[in-house]
Amino acid sequence: QVHLVESGGGLVQAGGSLTLSCAVSGRTFEIYGWFRRTPGKEQQREFVAALTKTNTYYTDSVKGRFTISKDDAKSTLYLRMNSLNPEDTARYYCAADQAYTANFYNREGFYDYWGQGTQVTISS
Repeated sequence: QVHLVESGGGLVQAGGSLTLSCAVSGRTFEIYGWFRRTPGKEQQREFVAALTKTNTYYTDSVKGRFTISKDDAKSTLYLRMNSLNPEDTARYYCAADQAYTANFYNREGFYDYWGQGTQVTISS
């Protein structure tokens, strides 16, 4: 069975930093991503970042502040978040898929595997 399990969420003051982890088991994938579900927009998950073997992608609002990475030895995906602001408050999900195309990395419907999410709350 494939499992993706997020951890590392919590309450952080504005301007602070936080690193989220996603433990991946069952197999390896071609693309990994981070999405978030924000208050008031619970029906869909917003793209945050994605990682392939050769490229990284970020939504404009987090570019320069967030960094996606993966430790293959630990089979763990990370999202390093710096300069957090209240607009970053959301439940964050990791996702993975066996293949990717450049046009689909930022669409939640593209990913077949998802974690349960971890809550990140930024206080002002």
